[in-house]
Amino acid sequence: MPEAPELEVTKDFLNFRVSGLTVQAASILRPGVLRPVVADFEEDVVGRVLEGTKRRGKFLLVDLSGERVLAINPMLAGALQYCKPSARVYKRTFVRLTLSNGFDLRYLDDKQMGRLYYTTNERLTEIPGFDEMGPDVLAETSFEQFRELLRPFHGEIKGVLTRCRVVSGIGNAYADEILFDARIYLFRKRKS
Repeated sequence: MPEAPELEVTKDFLNFRVSGLTVQAASILRPGVLRPVVADFEEDVVGRVLEGTKRRGKFLLVDLSGERVLAINPMLAGALQYCKPSARVYKRTFVRLTLSNGFDLRYLDDKQMGRLYYTTNERLTEIPGFDEMGPDVLAETSFEQFRELLRPFHGEIKGVLTRCRVVSGIGNAYADEILFDARIYLFRKRKS
């Protein structure tokens, strides 16, 4: 499952490789993960420039010219593939963008759990759970702020950490590591 550190690497790669490139063609090979909020994706994305990529929690936000955003939540098994157009198109490939440098940027997902939202910055709040995310795991947060963010939750501490409302960007693997390092049992209730 991609978590904040893996998505940071992907963000940096996209900013290095695809920023400034234009989408020359787009195809939806399997529509199951795409959620167009603002327009017909295949028609609207063509001709737009990839202006840069940011990360918020477990979302990659690819800014496109004309106030468009491709918000990618890879969930459990989603991944991006940057390759030559002649590279094999896997059965698990959902979306394919052909870029002006002659390469493809593809979204693949073995589990079909991830989501791609084609939207605008103003409408990011329409993405389920996006507006409910807490501060980013890589942002500076004091112990007092963290304690206050934890206060409303009563469940098992691992579930509280992975829910993204307290801190966004922590998944199962990093929650296990954090709690092991802190010597806190995974299923201990937050109140204790």
